[in-house]
Amino acid sequence: MQEVIKKVLINEEQLDKRIKEVAKEISNDYKDKTPVMLCLLKGSVSYFTRLCENMDIKLVYDFMKASSYHGTESTGEVKVTVSPSMDLKDKHVIVVEDIIDTGLTLSNVMKILQSYEPASIEITTLLDKPARRLTDGINPKYVGFVIPDEFVLGFGLDWDEEYRNLPYVGVLKDEYYK
Repeated sequence: MQEVIKKVLINEEQLDKRIKEVAKEISNDYKDKTPVMLCLLKGSVSYFTRLCENMDIKLVYDFMKASSYHGTESTGEVKVTVSPSMDLKDKHVIVVEDIIDTGLTLSNVMKILQSYEPASIEITTLLDKPARRLTDGINPKYVGFVIPDEFVLGFGLDWDEEYRNLPYVGVLKDEYYK
C-alpha cells in the first residue's frame, strides 16, 4: 500500500498526542454542556472515533455525509446524502471534519446546519490546509494540524475511496495526481 506514499506527513504518535490535546480542549470548553459531535462521513470517522474516546464529558453522536471530491480535485458541487438524524435546535453542535481544504463542502454544510437553529456550532478538523481555501468564514476552533498544500491520505482520508486505513497521514506521490 505504501507504493503511492511520497512521505509520512504525520505519524501515529503525533496523531495520538495531538488528538488527545484537542479532546482535552473541547472537554474543558464543554464541561457543563452535552455537545452533539457531528461526524462528517466518511473521512472523519477515524478522527471522530479517536477524539470522542479521549473526551471526558457527556456527549452524543450524530452523522452527516457531504462531499465535493472526485479523485484529487474538488468538483465544486456539494452533495449532501445523509442529514443529521436528531433535532439540533438549541443544541451545542461540534462539526468533526477530517480536512478543510477549499472550504466549499464545509461552507455548504454550515449553512444547512445553521438552518436547524443550534444553540452554538463549532468546527474541529484534524487537518487544515488554509493555502487552498476558496471560501471566507470557515474558521475551525479546534485544529489538529495545519498542513501544506499537498494531497494527503490515510487515517480516514482517501484517494478514490482507498487508503483510508493507513494508521498515519501520508502525502500522495506526484505521479498519481490526475
